[in-house]
Amino acid sequence: MTDPIKREDLPQAAPFAPDAPDAAAAPLARPGLGIGIARVREIGQRLGPESSGIVLMLAAIFLFTVMDACAKHLVQTQPPMQVVWARYASQTFWGFLVFAPRLRTLLKTRNYGLQALRSGLLFGATFCFFMALEALPIAEAIAVFEVAPLFITILAVLVLGEQVGPRRMMGVVAGFAGALIIIRPGAEVFSWSSLLPMGAAFFYAAYSIATRFLGPSENPLTSFLYTSLFGTVAATFIVPFYWATPSAGNGALMFGFGIIGGIGQYLMILSLSLAPASLLAPIGYAGLIFGTFWGFMIFGETPDGWTVAGALVIVGAGLYVWARERRRGA
Repeated sequence: MTDPIKREDLPQAAPFAPDAPDAAAAPLARPGLGIGIARVREIGQRLGPESSGIVLMLAAIFLFTVMDACAKHLVQTQPPMQVVWARYASQTFWGFLVFAPRLRTLLKTRNYGLQALRSGLLFGATFCFFMALEALPIAEAIAVFEVAPLFITILAVLVLGEQVGPRRMMGVVAGFAGALIIIRPGAEVFSWSSLLPMGAAFFYAAYSIATRFLGPSENPLTSFLYTSLFGTVAATFIVPFYWATPSAGNGALMFGFGIIGGIGQYLMILSLSLAPASLLAPIGYAGLIFGTFWGFMIFGETPDGWTVAGALVIVGAGLYVWARERRRGA
């Protein structure tokens, strides 16, 4: 699960992201990112900032797919809503624990309504994606979700009034055609659950558009904390209706669930502070490789030919739209 980085960077190919960072455009010097900054700068001096950013982004995407694998394991025995609650509650607990000395400062914001809206949209994306993992292979769910950058492009036109040329729109259409190749509506293998990753992609795209309105003045850690806090509050009211007592192993996994996503988000924030978003955006498609690996190694899942073909079309369309964005930006 990525986030827009700067106002001008919004409609780009983005890595998987029900769990992408909040306002990740923070420069290295921004208050609130002190933990690990000195070490990252040291690594950056050795590898170069762009190379360091790429490595950190790959690590973040890897952790996000690890979290997806954990979620898929959990939804086999626990209700998806309970897994969503565990994802938010765990991250809130660990996030508030780590930043306890600075909570009074970090929780100050003038954008409570917008923060709540963003959190609600990301909550919808997370719920749809975890529901999809209950019925679909990881690689297939991630592949369909990769239409999110194309939804971002469409919403940028409808909500923000941005201009999109015919070639970029053709790329968007091609991307959705790739998703239809995977979903195969009308075929015997079609199931309504295959639409859930697309729903997750739409919610995430709307979340990305909403995040754009925060601007550069909001501390990224403030957004990080509020996103998990609002999600936890909402899920806590709903989860009692779906509660199933987990085993000791699942309980431990649910308790530590948020650590994986939180570290992944933090690494992504750091990567985007070292390298430009236009360079890092295509790296998000590595999630397809990682997701396929976990699906095969843990769950014995092998993508069929339709999934591979559709994924290639989606990635190709996303890269085309990304290239057009870079050219327009230049």
